[in-house]
Amino acid sequence: MLSPIPLLLSGLALVTLWFVVAWWQSARRGHPHGWPSPLQLAIGAVGLFFDTLGIGNYAPTTATFRFTKMVRDEWIPGTLNVGSSVPVALEAFAFVTAIAVDPLTLALMVPVGALGGYVGAGIVSRLPRRRVQLGMAIALVVGAVFMTVTNLQWVPGGGDAIGFSGPTLIAATLLNFGFCALNALGIGSYAPSLIVFSLLGMSPRSAFPIMMGSAAYGLPLAGIKFARTDKYDGCAALGMALGGIPGVLVAAYVVKSLPLEAIRWLVVIVVLYAGVSLLRTATAKQDA
Repeated sequence: MLSPIPLLLSGLALVTLWFVVAWWQSARRGHPHGWPSPLQLAIGAVGLFFDTLGIGNYAPTTATFRFTKMVRDEWIPGTLNVGSSVPVALEAFAFVTAIAVDPLTLALMVPVGALGGYVGAGIVSRLPRRRVQLGMAIALVVGAVFMTVTNLQWVPGGGDAIGFSGPTLIAATLLNFGFCALNALGIGSYAPSLIVFSLLGMSPRSAFPIMMGSAAYGLPLAGIKFARTDKYDGCAALGMALGGIPGVLVAAYVVKSLPLEAIRWLVVIVVLYAGVSLLRTATAKQDA
C-alpha cells in the first residue's frame, strides 16, 4: 500500500498551524504573555526531553508548577496542553519519518488514537479517577516485571515486528484508543502503550511513532480549546514550547541511536516510573 506518512504529516501540520493561530489570537485578545524566565525554559526543556523518551512530561511538570506556585492550579491542564502541542508535533515528525513502522499499522492506529484522545476523554473523565489510577499502576508494575524477566531471557516473549496484522492489529488499535483516552485522567498514554505493544510482539522502537503521532493530533485540538477560553498561563506555556523544542531534538536523537536491547531496558524504566508515580498519586491523601 502507499505510505500514509505524507498524509499523516500533512494533516498534523495543518492541525498544528490551526493551534498556533488560535494561540496567537488569544495573545492578541490581551491574554497575558511575556518572555519566559530561564526556569520556565528549563522546565520545558527537561519535561519534553523526558516526554520524548516515553516517560511523559505532565506529571513532573505539574509537580514543578505546584511546588513553585508558578501556575494557578485551575490553569495547569491548559498550560500543559498549550505548551506541549508544538514540541509534541515535532516529536511526531522526528519519529514518524525516521523509524520503520508497518504502513497499515500506522495509518490505522494513529487516527484511532487521536480519536480516543478527543472523543474518549469525555467518557473516561467520568470514571472514578483514583480507582483507574490504582488499577493502571498495578498493571504497569506487573507488566514491567514481566518485561524484565523477558529481557533477561528467563521466559520467551517480546518481538522485533514493526507492525501488527489480523486480530492483533484490531486489538492493538482498540487498546490505543483507550490509552489515549486515559490522558483525560492525567495518566498519560506512553507507558501503557510501550508495555502492551512490546508484549504483543512489536519492536519497542516502532511503538514511538504510533505513540507520538496519536498524541500530536490530540494535544493541539485540546490546546485550541484552552487557547480560545484563555484558561492557561501564557508565560509558562511559552516557556514549555520554546524550551521543549531543543529538548525534543536531543532526546529524539538518543532514542533513534540506541540499540534495541537498550530501548527494551528503557521501556522497563519508563513503565516502572509511571507505575510507581501512579501508585503514589492514587494512594495519597486528597489535597486540603
